[in-house]
Amino acid sequence: MKASTFVYPWDVNGDPDAPGRIAALGVPQVTLASAYHSTRALTPRHPRHRIVTAEHAAVLYPAGERWQGRALRPYPAGDWAPGDAFGEAAAALADAGLEVHTWVVLAHNSRLGAEHPDTSVVNAYGDRYPWAPCIAQPATRAYLVDLAAEAAVRPGAHGTELESLGWYGLQHLHAHDKTAGVPLGDAGQYLMALCFCPTCKEGYGAQGLDAGALAAAVRGALEPLWQGTVADEGWAGVEKLLGESTAAATRAWRDETARTLQESAVRAVREAAPEGFQVLLHADPVTYHCGANPGVDPAHILSVAGGVVVPCAGGPGLLTPFAEQGRRGAVIAANFGVVSGMGGSPGTLTADAARARELGATEIRLYHAGLASDGDLVAVREALAGF
Repeated sequence: MKASTFVYPWDVNGDPDAPGRIAALGVPQVTLASAYHSTRALTPRHPRHRIVTAEHAAVLYPAGERWQGRALRPYPAGDWAPGDAFGEAAAALADAGLEVHTWVVLAHNSRLGAEHPDTSVVNAYGDRYPWAPCIAQPATRAYLVDLAAEAAVRPGAHGTELESLGWYGLQHLHAHDKTAGVPLGDAGQYLMALCFCPTCKEGYGAQGLDAGALAAAVRGALEPLWQGTVADEGWAGVEKLLGESTAAATRAWRDETARTLQESAVRAVREAAPEGFQVLLHADPVTYHCGANPGVDPAHILSVAGGVVVPCAGGPGLLTPFAEQGRRGAVIAANFGVVSGMGGSPGTLTADAARARELGATEIRLYHAGLASDGDLVAVREALAGF
């Protein structure tokens, strides 16, 4: 199985040994960030620094002229990725024999929400989620589609992986995050993710729902959870809390909104890309799930994109709904954490990859070569040597 590892430009730029070290792992490909959210990252081998603080979501290359005069536009990076940081890192990695694909984070941008609060998801209590742009709003959709095309198709890139191309909800590691005090479960997280911005209120209306009544129903459904009741698992829990018909109407609005955005973004990337450019989405096979791996309908997304990158931190089970589509030539990449300090398991990579292959994986992704310790990288290298 083909393997690729995620990398940041700041893992490579200023460290002449980094490209060779990554190539020595045995991966033929790297997935290099070109547009990324705010983060604080370790760089355990860099000769100049050990911690990189990316203060806000940014493009890691000079943004193009398409953004002139537009209110919603990508932010340039600060000193953590100056100039064309992506281009510099991509060239160095290519010189080491690695095929470079872009890694593009889309609907996840706290600075955008802070400076343009009307773009954010608003929950049933009126709380805004500044990290979560509402993907139903026309201006936000236009911004995300153009960002996808520009950040994906960078010089030297052979493909892209689009992350957060869908709804984002409450789940977000914010600064000094303290939101885990009440276990909301799958159902509670869905209800807390429902957006009540003006665009979404109109969308619910088109589904036969009164937005004010829906917000009140959501608040009422959540009240037992705040008091410690544990909701039923999965979609059945949402239906029990909200009622089957109401739950179905909210999901119809959100599913269609996400599907059409994904179609538009993939189409824009392909129109901007050379022939043979690979387009993958980070995805979860449960359509109502939110976050970096947004929920998708497996049959639909494999008819739109070239494949998916599937989170496997909890095991490879999420691969099955995609593999069951039997879509010839589709990439189904199993994404494994290999940073022990972040819950990854590089020592079991051989067994994990074998199990993933049994369930239909065609490739694997390794998160993340720049963050991993030397010991983790040794374990990865030994595992990949057996592939």
